[in-house]
Amino acid sequence: MNITGLITEYNPFHLGHLYHLQKAKIDTNCDGVICIMSGNFMQRGIPAIIDKWERANIAVANGVDLVIELPLVYSISSAEGFAHGACSILNSTGVVNSIYFGSESGNIEELKRISQVLIREPEDFKSNLKLQLDKGVPFHTARKIALKNCLHDICCEEIIGSSNNILAIEYIKSLSKLNSFIVPYTLKRQGANYNDSELNNIFSSATSIRNALKNSGSLKEIENTVSKETFSYLKKLKEEKYNFVFSDDMFQYVKYKILTLGETLNKVYDVKEGLDNKIIKEIANSKSIDELILNIKSKRYTYTRISRILTSFFLGLEKYDIDKLVHETPNYIRPLAFNETGSKILKEIKKKGDIEILTKLPKKLNDKYLEIDLLGTKAYSILNSSVSPYDDYLKSPTFFRKK
Repeated sequence: MNITGLITEYNPFHLGHLYHLQKAKIDTNCDGVICIMSGNFMQRGIPAIIDKWERANIAVANGVDLVIELPLVYSISSAEGFAHGACSILNSTGVVNSIYFGSESGNIEELKRISQVLIREPEDFKSNLKLQLDKGVPFHTARKIALKNCLHDICCEEIIGSSNNILAIEYIKSLSKLNSFIVPYTLKRQGANYNDSELNNIFSSATSIRNALKNSGSLKEIENTVSKETFSYLKKLKEEKYNFVFSDDMFQYVKYKILTLGETLNKVYDVKEGLDNKIIKEIANSKSIDELILNIKSKRYTYTRISRILTSFFLGLEKYDIDKLVHETPNYIRPLAFNETGSKILKEIKKKGDIEILTKLPKKLNDKYLEIDLLGTKAYSILNSSVSPYDDYLKSPTFFRKK
């Protein structure tokens, strides 16, 4: 089978995602699509609007063949950690021939050239980077300047200033470091940018759709931004009085933990240079997650980096060696939903993969990735009354039979 891999969040699945999925099938001429999807918490350090099982069901209803979960360790990591987790797991399945991702650039050759400079770090790149850092230039800006000096014919500053390009470069880097045979393809993003907060006439961003749901509570406003299948699922969830989740739902829990256990903040992965003291100082003056982050953010600490740190603290990840886990690869995959083609893909993985397929969790856990995923569901269930803290044990992957 010719299998294409997609790396996604689907928070929620909208028309831009459908376009990406359809183009992936056409451009790679694949027999099936396996999607590795973030669970209940996203790469920007926010909770998912809908739980991972429902989002996986929506993805398969829209044409994905198999959805597997990206472990929480990676799903709330930096672009590098997120990409390593997704690519290394897809590589371990032994069946994925290509990955297909969106980027603002849309030029796979330019993205490959940038990724190779970042992997090899030639002398002129290293010396330029050091020169900029010695001047006190922030790392991300210094890296842009150093790249520009190495690759004169590419608009490096523009390319690595965009979030999906950054992820695309990290996917390519990860595949290269893994010596993987998986071929990367990219699709130029259409319509709204990822962070656009207003609904768009072409392809609205997931952020704008979440904002519309939060502000109006009505599905009517977003009907034209999602597929019929997605809208049907959202309508069903609404009728069942499903508890949609938004970023600020986490704030009171984060605030309480900072006020009572703030002295352990310095143990959270990526907390450096007194950031813990800054968070403790600002929590009393902040009335929302957004306000807290804006009060803390600086050139060194971006909005999303602080958001991931706060989410990690909420989840209790200060007890784990995340730096070690984020650079390794789990020895299992967890299917969340699949159709008949997805079932065939799972059989292929059993034959060819270097990885275990977990459809039910063992009673005794001896795996840090699984342990953290279970913590994630328990934490998410505090925010979402529609989810049980034990759903990882209670739920099985959804199998979609042909009608």
